[in-house]
Amino acid sequence: MPSIKEYNRKIGSLKNTVKITKTMKMVSAAKLRRAQDAQRQAADFAREVNELIHLIASNIDVTLHPLLQPRESVKKVLVLGYTSDKGLCGGFNNNLIRFLGRWKADQEANGLEVDLAFAGKRGNSYYTKRANVVKNYEDVTAVPDARNATKIAADLEHAFLEGGYDEVYLLNNKFESALVQTPTMQKILPMEPADLDTLGDQFEEERNGMGLDFIIEPPPAELLNELVPRLVTFKVLYALLENSAGEHGARMTSMDNATTNAMDMIDSYTLLRNRARQAAITTELTEIISGAEAL
Repeated sequence: MPSIKEYNRKIGSLKNTVKITKTMKMVSAAKLRRAQDAQRQAADFAREVNELIHLIASNIDVTLHPLLQPRESVKKVLVLGYTSDKGLCGGFNNNLIRFLGRWKADQEANGLEVDLAFAGKRGNSYYTKRANVVKNYEDVTAVPDARNATKIAADLEHAFLEGGYDEVYLLNNKFESALVQTPTMQKILPMEPADLDTLGDQFEEERNGMGLDFIIEPPPAELLNELVPRLVTFKVLYALLENSAGEHGARMTSMDNATTNAMDMIDSYTLLRNRARQAAITTELTEIISGAEAL
C-alpha cells in the first residue's frame, strides 16, 4: 500500500491539474462566445450574398464563369481539411481524421485520385506520411482571419483552374453545440448555382413572388464575376469560423470532463489516504499497548 506521503504527493499534483483545467475551460468558454458571435454574423451575411447571387444567376448563363463550369469527367480531387493546431480538445480532430479516411477510401475505390491540404497542424501531422499532402496552412485556425481566408481561397481557385483538379472540397467540423461537432464535407469548386447555399422554402416563395424585373449596375455577368470569387473566399472563412467555434466548444467540454475526473480522483485518493492514516494510527496504538503490557 502506498504511504501517506505518496498519497499527499498525488493529491497535490491533481489539485494543480484541476487549476489548469479550470482555467483552460474558462478561457475556451470566453473564446467560444466570441466565435459563436462571429459565426452568427457571418451566417446572416452569407444568406444575403446567396440571395443576391441566386437572383443574378437566374438571368444569365452562369456557365460562362470558369469557377462554375463542371468538368466532363472527374478524375482528381483536392480536399482541404480543417483541424486544430493544438490538442486537449477530445475527439474533435480524431473524428474528422477518421471521417476523411473513410471518405478518401470510398473515392479511391471508385477510381478517383485524392490529394489533401490542411489548415491546422493535427491533420497534417497525421496524414503527412499516409497520403499526398500538397499544402499545409499553419496558424490560421485558432483565430480566423479574412486575409488568411483570401489567401487560401486564391490557392484553391488556382488549383482548380491550373492545378489539374476537377473538384475541390472543404472538410470541417460543423458546430452543433459545445458537446457535438459533426464532420461535414462540401464541394466548393466548381460551384453549382442551384446549390450555392440552402436558402429555404420561405426565400424561394419570396423570390417567386417578387419576380425578376430589376435593374443592376454593373451588368449581371460582370457583377457575377466579382461575387463568385468573393463567395469562395467567404465559404473558406465561414468554415474557419465554424471550425474555431467547434474547437473551443470541444476543448471547453474536454477540460470540464478532465476537471470532474481529477476531482473524483482527489476524493478517491483522499479516502485511501485517510484509511492509510487510520491503519498507521491503529498499528501505533497496538504497538504501544503491547509494549505497555509487556512491561
